[in-house]
Amino acid sequence: MTASAGRLADARAADAIEPAPAAPGWDCHAHLFGPYADYPLAEGRSYTPPEALEHHYAGLLERLGLGHGVLVHPSAYGADHRLVLDALASQSRWRGVLVATAGSAPALAGLREQGIRALRFSHRSGATANFAGSASLQDLEALAPALADAGLHAELWTDCQALPSIAGTLRALPVPVVIDHMGMFDPTEGPGQSGFDTLRALLGEGRIWVKLCAYRNLRALPAGEAWSVGKAFQDALVAANPEHVVWGSDWPHLNVPGTTDTAALLQSFKDWAGDAPTIERVLVTNPETLYR
Repeated sequence: MTASAGRLADARAADAIEPAPAAPGWDCHAHLFGPYADYPLAEGRSYTPPEALEHHYAGLLERLGLGHGVLVHPSAYGADHRLVLDALASQSRWRGVLVATAGSAPALAGLREQGIRALRFSHRSGATANFAGSASLQDLEALAPALADAGLHAELWTDCQALPSIAGTLRALPVPVVIDHMGMFDPTEGPGQSGFDTLRALLGEGRIWVKLCAYRNLRALPAGEAWSVGKAFQDALVAANPEHVVWGSDWPHLNVPGTTDTAALLQSFKDWAGDAPTIERVLVTNPETLYR
C-alpha cells in the first residue's frame, strides 16, 4: 500500500491535525446543522444528522489551511434558509448554495450580495434517491432563466446512470451547472463507463463544472484499490477540463459509517493531482472564478 493509500484508509479516523495558517484555498462543499434550538430541522425530512455548527466548520477550515468555504443548504431544512444566510452574514469569506423549488424560491435578485452563488437541484437514479426537501431537474429548468438574470449558477446532484438521458437538457440551460460528487460514478466500471463519458464530454465542452469529491464512491473498495481507482477518475476529469474542477470536503460526511478524516481526503486529492500548479488551480484559481 502506498503512503497515500494509507491516508485514504485513515479517513475513518477523526479530524485531528494541528492548526495551520489561513490560506487562499477553498473547500467548495460543506453543510451546517444547528444549533437545533435556533434552527430546527424540517418535518418530513429524509434524515436527522447530529449538529454540525458554524464554529466547528470554521475550525476545520483553519486546520486544513483553507481560507474559504462554500455552504450547501441541506434538504433536511426544507425551505428554511436562515442557517446558511446567517452564517454568511458573519463569515465574509464563505459563500452559499441554497435549495429551492420553482414554487418556493426566494427572490433571487440580491442573493449574490448575501453571498449566495447558486441553487441546488437533485436528479438521481432510483425511486427513493432524491431526499425530501430537494428540488428537481424540472425545478432547475423552470428557474434557470431567473438564475441567469440574478448572476447565479445551478448545482446538480446526479449520477452517471442518469446523466446520459439529461445531457441535452443541461446543454440547453442558460446557466453553468456544477455537478456534485464527481457524478457518483461506479468505481467497478472504470472511467470508460457510459455515464462518466457523458460527464467528461460536458466538462470538456465547458458546459459544466465538477466537484472533486470521490470518497463516497470509493468506500466499498479496499484502501489500496480505492486510492488507485480514485486517482484514475480524478485524472480523467482534470484532463477533460482543468479549469472547471474544484474540490469539496462534503463535511460533516452525512450518512457515512464511522468517522471521516477530512484532512486525509484533502491530502488524497493533492496526492492524486501530483503537482503544485494543478493543486493551485483546483483549490484557488478555479473556485475564485466560480464563487468570488
